[in-house]
Amino acid sequence: MTLPIPELAHPGGCLCALHGRRLFTALLAGGGALALAGPALAQAQPQEGVQGDVGKASRFTKLVPADQVEAAATQQYVQMAQQAAAKGQLAPADHPQVLRLRAIARRIIPFAAPWNHRARDWEWSVNLLIDPQVNAFCMPGGKIAFYSGILQKLQLSDDEVASIMGHEVAHALREHARERMGKTMATRGAIELGAALFGLGGAGRMAADMGGQLLTLKFGREDESEADIVGLDLSARAGYDPGAGVTLWQKMLAANKGAPPQWMSTHPSGTTRIRDIQAKLPKVQPLYQRADKPKQRFGPPPAA
Repeated sequence: MTLPIPELAHPGGCLCALHGRRLFTALLAGGGALALAGPALAQAQPQEGVQGDVGKASRFTKLVPADQVEAAATQQYVQMAQQAAAKGQLAPADHPQVLRLRAIARRIIPFAAPWNHRARDWEWSVNLLIDPQVNAFCMPGGKIAFYSGILQKLQLSDDEVASIMGHEVAHALREHARERMGKTMATRGAIELGAALFGLGGAGRMAADMGGQLLTLKFGREDESEADIVGLDLSARAGYDPGAGVTLWQKMLAANKGAPPQWMSTHPSGTTRIRDIQAKLPKVQPLYQRADKPKQRFGPPPAA
């Protein structure tokens, strides 16, 4: 059985499997290919805001075809949706929090294409998994999912939800999963060559693999910081207060006793993270002030 991916008018590490520790991107499927509004797309100009703070795409992305990564992400997303539905954990389209997530997504997605031209052709999808984990993600190709735990436990405002969604969408737009896969491919190639040249056994290969993971972790931190920057820009253009990134992280740190949640384990932690967001706010606040604000506001689910 194949679950339909409903159409949304639009707005999700980090494909969980592709992005290692990032569960944020791989569990909620169903619900929505979003129809992008032309006028909103025309307004999405990243020449102002934080564009100057974001570098070019990594050369490692060229090692893995984008269409293959996006196809694999779609397949995994649908499989996870099927598994969640079989367990009764896939929220229906009329669920209040699904309506909320899709409304926020519809506002964010029209501003995606200037960051990645492929986003115009993505079949965006937004879903909610009924699960207590504090988690969310956006897979390559625009496959967004939130866990109910992150909405309920943190009692997120719409602005805070938009902050998370903007961050996750930014991962997909900047093709961090594809970059991670390219780095893994390059690292494994070097490891296998070294093993062949120097006669390394299983133990040597394992040590080399650990070194490759450390390299990936370093780049992962850079990816997370970049997603923070682009995410602030996206949420501000969509009419959501980018300052919510600060309150979001204050809630996350309080809920996790000062440590980042699992899905953000590669982020800069604590006060460093908040300080970095605050430093970017002057660049994105003008975008927010000029943006069309959402006419409808939603609330979080009842606290447990």
